Amino acid sequence: MTVFIDNKSGSPIYEQIYTQLKAQIISGVLGEDELLPSIRDLAKDLRISVITTKRAYDELAAEGFIYTVAGKGCFVAPKNTELLREELLKKVESHLAEALRLAASCGLTRQDILDMLDIMEGNDT
Repeated sequence: MTVFIDNKSGSPIYEQIYTQLKAQIISGVLGEDELLPSIRDLAKDLRISVITTKRAYDELAAEGFIYTVAGKGCFVAPKNTELLREELLKKVESHLAEALRLAASCGLTRQDILDMLDIMEGNDT
């Protein structure tokens, strides 16, 4: 597991940890039931507050990416296909919103966009 903190980033440190761990879980870099570093150890390694790492872990747990076993630590949760699908849908929606914004800025109509999609899919009949 690798986590980098960018102090020049505009994002809070807990969010950087959360985002990086979540990406590693989704991509499979961190496998199901893999033990994560303790909150204290991660805080020490990153030279940050325990409260900051706890917040990142709490958010990951709340979203079902990790689970805690009392006295043993935090582990990567088994992949929930519905949860992963939701994450991907959020990304698609974000990209579509950006595409619509760009399309509007250059005066494309809805039909122009649909035609572009058809061409991209190979349905340019």
